[in-house]
Amino acid sequence: MRSVAAMSSLLPPTGPQRTLTLAQLGNSVGDGAYYVTSALYFTHVVGLAPARIGLGLTVAWAVGSVVGVPLGRVADRRGPRGTAVLLALATGAAVASFLVVRGFLPFLAAACLYATAQSGLAAARQALLAGLVAEEERTGALAHLQSALNAGLAVGAALGGLALSAGTRAAYLAVFAVDALGFLLCALVLLRLPAVAPVRAVRDTRSAVLRDRPYAVVTLLNTVLLLRMPLLSLALPLWITERTDAPEWLVSALFVLNTGAVTLFQVRAARSVTGLGTASRALRRSGVLMLLACAVFALSAGTPPWFAITALVGGSVLLVAAEMLQSAGSWQIGFDLAPVGRVGEYQGFFGTGVTVARTLGPLVLTALLTGTGTTGWLLLGALFLLASYALGPVARWAAETRREPASAPAAARTA
Repeated sequence: MRSVAAMSSLLPPTGPQRTLTLAQLGNSVGDGAYYVTSALYFTHVVGLAPARIGLGLTVAWAVGSVVGVPLGRVADRRGPRGTAVLLALATGAAVASFLVVRGFLPFLAAACLYATAQSGLAAARQALLAGLVAEEERTGALAHLQSALNAGLAVGAALGGLALSAGTRAAYLAVFAVDALGFLLCALVLLRLPAVAPVRAVRDTRSAVLRDRPYAVVTLLNTVLLLRMPLLSLALPLWITERTDAPEWLVSALFVLNTGAVTLFQVRAARSVTGLGTASRALRRSGVLMLLACAVFALSAGTPPWFAITALVGGSVLLVAAEMLQSAGSWQIGFDLAPVGRVGEYQGFFGTGVTVARTLGPLVLTALLTGTGTTGWLLLGALFLLASYALGPVARWAAETRREPASAPAAARTA
C-alpha cells in the first residue's frame, strides 16, 4: 500500500496538469535518445566534421535564444495552445529533416529550425500552464513536468544506448524517427487541453521584457546558476577522465543517479516553495549545497580510486539536491514576476538562460576547471553561492517595481 501511495504521489492531479505532463513525457523519451546519439550520427552518418557540428549548433541556439521572446509574444496574442501545437509539429519536422540532410548548410538550416521551435515551444508551454493552472499550483506542476522530463530522458538514453551498441545507420535513423514521432505525440496530447484565450494586444508593440531591467538581472543571475547543466554533462565527465583515477563508467552512473533522483524527488523538493520568500530561501540553500558539491568534487583529484569514487558520488548527491532546489526557486520567481498577459513573452526571455548556459557554459567551465583544477572548483562554488544569494534581493526589487503598474490592469478587469 505504501508503495502504491508513493507512486501516486509522483503523478500530477488529473486534468490539465496530468495532460501537460504526458505531453512532456511524450517528447522527452525521443530527446533522451537524440542527446546520446546525435554527435555520432552527425559525424558518422551525415559526414560532418566535429568542428562544423559545434559551429552549427552554436549558431542555431543563438538564433533560438533571440526568437524565443517574439514567439512567446505570439503565444500570448494568438493563444498558447495553438501556438504550442504548431511549434511541437515544427520541432518534429526539424528532427525528421535531420534524416535526409547531407551537408553543412542543410544541417545548419535544420538545426536553426529545431532550436527556434524548441525555444518557442518552451515559452508557449509556460504560457499554457499559466492559463490552465492556478497560480499557487504552478511550481508544483512544473516539478511534475521536470520529473517526467527526467524519466523520459532516462528511458530515451537507454534506447539510444541500444542504437550506439548496434552502431548501424538504420539504428541511428530509428532514433531520430522516434524523436520526431515524440513531438507529433506531444502535439496531439496538447490538443486535448482546453484552449486559453489570447490576451488583447496593447498599443505599445515594443517588447516589455527587454525594457524590464530588474527582470533582466533576475534572468542573468539565474543563467549563472544554470551553469550546473554543462557541469554535469561535460565538465564533470572531463574531470573524471582527466584528473581522477575513478573508472570511466562512473560518468554514466552519475547521470543515472541525477535523472533518477530528480524523477523521484523533484515534486517533494518543490512543495515548500510557494512564493518569492520561500523561493529565495530555496535558492540560498541551493547555493550552499553547490559550494559544498564543488568542494567535494575538488577532493577527488589525485586520490585512490575508492576515495575518488566516494567523493564524486557524494558531490553528485549534493549537486542533484541543489539542482532541485534551484529549479523550484527559479520557476517560482520567473512566474511571479511575469505580468498577466505577458507570460509567454517573459518566459521566452527567462528561458534564454538555458540556451546561454548550454552555449557559453562549456567554454567557461572547461577553462575554469581544466585550467586551475581545485582552485577552479572553489571559484565556481563561490560564484554559485553569490548568484543564489543575490537572486532574492533582486527578485524583491523586481516585485517592487511592478506593484503599481500591476494594480491598474487588476482594477480594469474588476470593472
